[in-house]
Amino acid sequence: MKANIKEERGINEKQDIKNTQNAIKNDFAFTLKSTCLDENYHPSSQTRLTTNFANLARGDKRQQNLRNALNMINNRFNALAHLDNPKADRYLIELEILTVTMSIDDKNGSNDLPMIEVLKTNIIDSKTGQQIEGVAGNNYSSYVRDYDFSILLTEYNKNKSTFSIPENFGDLHGKLYKCFVNSVTYKEHFKMSPIICLSVSSNKTYTRTDYQHPVLGFEYLQNEYSLTDEYFSKMGLKVRFFMPPNSVAPMAFYHSGDLLADYTDLGLISSISTMETFQKIYRPEIYNANSVAGKIYKPSLKHEDYSLTRVVYDREERSRLAVEQGKYAEEHFIKPYKSLLEQWSANFTL
Repeated sequence: MKANIKEERGINEKQDIKNTQNAIKNDFAFTLKSTCLDENYHPSSQTRLTTNFANLARGDKRQQNLRNALNMINNRFNALAHLDNPKADRYLIELEILTVTMSIDDKNGSNDLPMIEVLKTNIIDSKTGQQIEGVAGNNYSSYVRDYDFSILLTEYNKNKSTFSIPENFGDLHGKLYKCFVNSVTYKEHFKMSPIICLSVSSNKTYTRTDYQHPVLGFEYLQNEYSLTDEYFSKMGLKVRFFMPPNSVAPMAFYHSGDLLADYTDLGLISSISTMETFQKIYRPEIYNANSVAGKIYKPSLKHEDYSLTRVVYDREERSRLAVEQGKYAEEHFIKPYKSLLEQWSANFTL
């Protein structure tokens, strides 16, 4: 009899845990809003102002900035998509800003919190009139990432002689990202998983291999993993480094699945042309350098032999705003929902 009571209690406890896990999972719902990024774009009050497109879209030269950046993207796309494109004017890239908010249902009611913003590319083929789906993930940014790098990491290393990272650094952000990418909301809007393309690290050395992809170009190998690589690995992302044709430096392509097999050539070109343009604007020392990366390459933001684009970009403002937005995430998300987030993160499974 005692054994039966004990067994029944164990079953009930397991069921309670399962119910709690399901309740927590169901408490998180994602909403996606799309905004066209063209020369008339104005950042909304909910836009993360550290995103590169928002930075360009303010000030006296906002419209000219946007027009020049979009022209750079289209010109680079047509240069790479040169097959059956003799005048280099066949394709047009249309960009969507995708703003993701997360709804948390708790005892205080439902709250929509800004989480992630990315660009999605759409490709217009003027020859056929066809609209071709591009790739999401360009200019990826998130409030929790701002908090982790600009607030948590800074405070953790304050007054320490050696740099280190907190235990479980990036765990929550990684699980939130996986939760979104595996959500019904994501699958309703996208056929392919994101590619997040970033600058290479100025603290690492890159060596060119003999492998050359027809679109991505020469592959480079990194001498060791960076903090960003480790952080993105918690999002389920791997990284490969490629220098596309006629580029001057390699870029980091973070992806899940198979980078070389899961995407069309035009999809890859749309990511390259979009992200290389932004890299030229805000990392000209690396991506608009007047010399091409060699077989062994160490990028540097102190490099002086580079050209400026005709786009005004405030790099200092971007750094300052990252801290402000990290504080926003702390005040409106991390602190108010600390216990709920810890419980959700501990029980999260796909």
